Formats: sequence, C-alpha cells, structure tokens
Amino acid sequence: MTTTPPPAELRQQALQALLQADSGQKVLLAQALYRQAATILIATDLPLQAPAGLPGCPQKPELRSHLDVPKRSPFTHEGLAALLHAVTHIEFNAINLALDAIWRFPGMPRAYYLDWLQVAAEEAHHFSLLRAHLQSMGYDYGDFPAHTGLWDMTAKTGGDVLARMALVPRTLEARGLDATPPMQAKLRKVGTPEALAAVAILDIILRDEIGHVAIGNHWYRHLCAQRGLDPVATYPVLARQYGAPRLKGPLNLDARRLAGFDEAELAFLNS
Repeated sequence: MTTTPPPAELRQQALQALLQADSGQKVLLAQALYRQAATILIATDLPLQAPAGLPGCPQKPELRSHLDVPKRSPFTHEGLAALLHAVTHIEFNAINLALDAIWRFPGMPRAYYLDWLQVAAEEAHHFSLLRAHLQSMGYDYGDFPAHTGLWDMTAKTGGDVLARMALVPRTLEARGLDATPPMQAKLRKVGTPEALAAVAILDIILRDEIGHVAIGNHWYRHLCAQRGLDPVATYPVLARQYGAPRLKGPLNLDARRLAGFDEAELAFLNS
C-alpha cells in the first residue's frame, strides 16, 4: 500500500528556498512556488523555528561592509559591470527578503503570503535578467565584492511583522524608487549598448518595485489599523527603534505616490 505524500505547504517551502545557497536554484524554487499560488496550502498559524544558516548564500560574492566596497566609474567596462553587479546583489537579497516575509510571520491573512510570494518570483526574474546581462559582458554574479545592508535590517526586524513592513519594503526597497532614475540617467550618459540595455532592465525593475512597495504599504497600514496605531506617527518611532538609515533625497514623489505613500507621509519624509 502506498501513501500519498503530504501536499507542499508554502511557508515551509519558502523557508527551504531561503536556505538554498545556490542562486540559480533559489530562483527556480521561488518561481516554482509562485506557479502553485492558486492552489498551494498555506498553514498560516504554523509556528516555525529559524534554523542556522539564514539566508542561504553562495560562497561568492565576498560580503563586506558597504564602506569597504570600492566605487568604480561606470564609464569603464569593468566599472559598469561592477555597478550592475551591485544591483544584481540587491535583487538577490530582495528574493531572500520576500521569502523571509513568508515563512517568518504566522497569523497573517492568506493574501499576505501570496503577495510576498509574487514579490519573491518577480525579484527572482529581476535577478535573472541582470545576471544574464552581466554574463553577456563577460562577468557573473559573485565576481565583485558586495555588502550586507538589506539583510541586516531584515534580521533586526525578525521579531515584529509591523517593523518589517515599515522598514524593509517601505524604507529600504522604497529607496530604490528614488535611486533608479538617477542611475538610469548616468547609464544613458555612458551610452554604450551594454549601458542602454541596463536602462531597459531597470525600467522593468522600477515598474515592479512600485508594486512591491505598495504591498509593503498595504500590510503596514493593515497592521497599524489592527493595533490601533497611526501609520504616520508610528513610522519615525520604528525608524529610531531599529536604527533605520536616514533618507537621502531627492525622493521620487511620483513613484512613491503610485506605491501608496500619502501626502502626509511624503511631507514627513521630505522634512
């Protein structure tokens, strides 16, 4: 007599994908989970323990403090590759951030987990686009040192889903909305076919990241309402408590509005 194996459960599968050290395999796992989104079992109240080795990362790139990652001019071939490698590393970390948001926090609505599964799959697509472009230039992910900044805040906010929503998608990822247009302007000045191809990839990333920040905004406000907190007043309290980095302008106000920031929040962030 054969027994039917239990159906795959999203939060446990997301944790296994997060533990995967091979970047290519992590991409495939995230995308495979997303293809099951309509039917996948989600044990929303299942308590899970954080194992050792989070997140799973390849042996390369070498990870350093952001202060120790050298800056190179994108007007050289190697410098352009280094810039694109830095963005590729951000997208690799973003896969991990989304997978961590799925497994770590029980007790959220099913829609929360499916939202973050969509984010994980889209970040995996971004990583794949950038890695393929790097490879077309004769480089690969891991060829330059990288920093740990995004995951550091993820680790700090592991005990509170409200802090996570406030300070990862709404703060660190929202900075990408501000940083992308100036980066694209610089790449247009470089003007090489490789640089202009990167501009087109960044168009895709910016479009999707507006949606990711909107997801963070939605669940941040949901949690604030659940806890009887004012979203605008609560944000600076959390930013101080967890040592969030100060914003550097100029803000991409149009993109932030599309991502769900209201005028009161934008006025505070601009002050």
